[in-house]
Amino acid sequence: MKQNKPSLTAYKVGMMRAAHQVLDNPKVFEDPLALSIIGAQGASDIRLKSRKFKTKLHRHLRAIVVARSRFVEDELAVAIKRGVRQYVILGAGLDTFAYRNTYSAKSLRVFEVDHPATQQWKLQQLNATEIRTPENLAFVPVDFGSQSLVDELLKVGFRPEKPSLFSWLGVTMYLIRESVMATMEQISSSTLSGSQIVFDYVVPPSSQNFSRRLIFRLLSNKVGKAGESWKSFFDPDQLVVDLKSIGFTQAVDIGPGKINALYFKDREDKLMVGNFGHLMKAQV
Repeated sequence: MKQNKPSLTAYKVGMMRAAHQVLDNPKVFEDPLALSIIGAQGASDIRLKSRKFKTKLHRHLRAIVVARSRFVEDELAVAIKRGVRQYVILGAGLDTFAYRNTYSAKSLRVFEVDHPATQQWKLQQLNATEIRTPENLAFVPVDFGSQSLVDELLKVGFRPEKPSLFSWLGVTMYLIRESVMATMEQISSSTLSGSQIVFDYVVPPSSQNFSRRLIFRLLSNKVGKAGESWKSFFDPDQLVVDLKSIGFTQAVDIGPGKINALYFKDREDKLMVGNFGHLMKAQV
């Protein structure tokens, strides 16, 4: 992580969300700010070098990126109807929800949590592209190696006595298992009953057949070249058990088959999620 620069992974995820706006129809996830926030050079690369975004491997990666974004924002809409008034985006990267948010400050407070260097870079991007920062957004720089998530949230007005939705996308696989579960336990022990978290994770390659393990090797090599290798993998059934053991009352896995049925059914462009991407929805 370099000062005033995002993680390469955060930038590449932003590029995939932007590429989806240009290359894929129908769109699974509408994000009119995705191209702006990556900057003029990134937007130009997508249009001029579109072939590299059309490989099978890239389509699988792009599909899970847009599907997980769509899923969590759909869940947020449902949560707001039942009284959730705080939305915490962990590892926010170049996520644009807060700047597309149509809910009033009274209806929803948004907290963007990220590594200080990535967050500083994002602030510069927002300023350069004249994307307005809304009044109901709080930036929360957190170095998970030395700071407490909940303590830092409390400093900017987070209220643990109110129900919240936490989004943690594209992060767990880059952390060791102990760090992932420690963060989950902080959330389960510090928030009101009815609060939720939605996160994605990668299943163990050993659970897949030979050809899928080869695909996994390609995927892991691709992300490893960015200097941010995958470090943790979770078995869906065991993960449900582990989440319940640290205070979550419900935990539901959403696997590739369900994700594809929800968002990628009958597509002619073969955009779909591969076998390693899973989502988990857990409730306190």
